[in-house]
Amino acid sequence: MVNPLSIADIYIFILAGFLGFQLISRIPPLLHTPLMAATNAISGIALVGSIAVAGENYSLLTNILAFIAVTCSTINVVGGFLITDRILKMFKKEKPHSENKT
Repeated sequence: MVNPLSIADIYIFILAGFLGFQLISRIPPLLHTPLMAATNAISGIALVGSIAVAGENYSLLTNILAFIAVTCSTINVVGGFLITDRILKMFKKEKPHSENKT
């Protein structure tokens, strides 16, 4: 018999994945840059929450889902910071090259 808590965990995991996909796919590309800081913060919260759930050792299924959540959140946070860094570099003014006086 499957634990009812495990069924609820699977339901929440699938619902969160579907909702996240729907939210991200409906954002126009022009708004991706301004929203990057907020999504990095949300991903950081998800990362901390998934690490907390993984550390509680509820059941094997919960540990597997928490590991998946930690992995996905980590990839999202690191990718978000890399993209934000790349975008910020696009807006920096280039310094003029100084000529060597010899």
